[in-house]
Amino acid sequence: MQAVSRQIGTLNVHTRYLVSAVDDYLDSLKATLPESITNIVMTCSGSEANDLAMRLAKQATGGEGFIVTEDAYHGNTSLVTEVSPSIIKQGKLPAHVVAIPPPSSAVYGEDIATGFAAKVTEAIELLWERGFSVAALLVDTIFSSDGIYTEPRGFLKKAVDVVHNAGGVFIADEVQPGFARLGEAFWGFDFHGVTPDIVTMGKPMGNGFPMAAVATRSEYLASFCSDVGYFNTFGGNPVAAAAGQAVLDTIQQENLQTNALVMGHYLKTRLQSIASQSAYVAEVRGQGLFMGIDIGKADNKQIPDPLKTKQVINGLKAAGVLIGAAGRFGATLKLRPLLTLTQSEADFFLDAFVQQV
Repeated sequence: MQAVSRQIGTLNVHTRYLVSAVDDYLDSLKATLPESITNIVMTCSGSEANDLAMRLAKQATGGEGFIVTEDAYHGNTSLVTEVSPSIIKQGKLPAHVVAIPPPSSAVYGEDIATGFAAKVTEAIELLWERGFSVAALLVDTIFSSDGIYTEPRGFLKKAVDVVHNAGGVFIADEVQPGFARLGEAFWGFDFHGVTPDIVTMGKPMGNGFPMAAVATRSEYLASFCSDVGYFNTFGGNPVAAAAGQAVLDTIQQENLQTNALVMGHYLKTRLQSIASQSAYVAEVRGQGLFMGIDIGKADNKQIPDPLKTKQVINGLKAAGVLIGAAGRFGATLKLRPLLTLTQSEADFFLDAFVQQV
């Protein structure tokens, strides 16, 4: 708040001018990314970022086809809605988009990496049958809307290799998992040991201040801008840069990535203990301070129970805890506490949660 107030009292202007606060922030942000990711375009929302990422992918590859997961959400522009199955209430996906099952052991068994890569291969073949070459595999690297899937660590690599071999690119949607939330890695793609061609980011960048970005290779932007170019009036304004820099500084100075790792381990261990004794908690998944808790029926907790999930959500709300749901059946609680979470706050949640399950 202080950083934003200070900057807005000094200068706030559109992005036609060079401003040192913006340049300094972009340098700080790039320092968290792979060396091959050399350029950043600032936007105002994750939807805008994913929209631009898709356009970059099409320009870079000459392809039109996209592969996403079955309950993915990547935004709400016209283009990005087409690759967001979770918000399409009627009809079906357009022909140039193929959705595959998320990386769940229920679908792929013990070898998730091989099974998921095989589905990507099938999707590429299906796109070819429909007359499209693949432009990109686009995934939220923690598969949050699908129900939160992180294990086994590194399973994404085989799928990314498949896409690259077919001439497509890998877009890592880090809008939800990015910025140290996973504890062991600053970015979701880092957790899996893969280097994306395009990275999108949003929500956590400004800690509530509206800002987002696309980070990519210089040659992709050069090709794109030689054709149509891109401009965003308020994306990357000095106040947004101040908010973003404050977030990066706070993560480092307050050791929030380490806190996400430590408190995430504490929460997950306690939740798994609760699951072993609960008639409703089927599974606990996730990494750091981003977890999914599957809620099932009392007589067979392996059967998803969205009604009980809603009851748990409302019960937690009454107890002073806000939480949402995700997954195909709306029966996975999506746990994303603040990176500053303390043990006493975690215990407050756990005490309230155990009363519901």
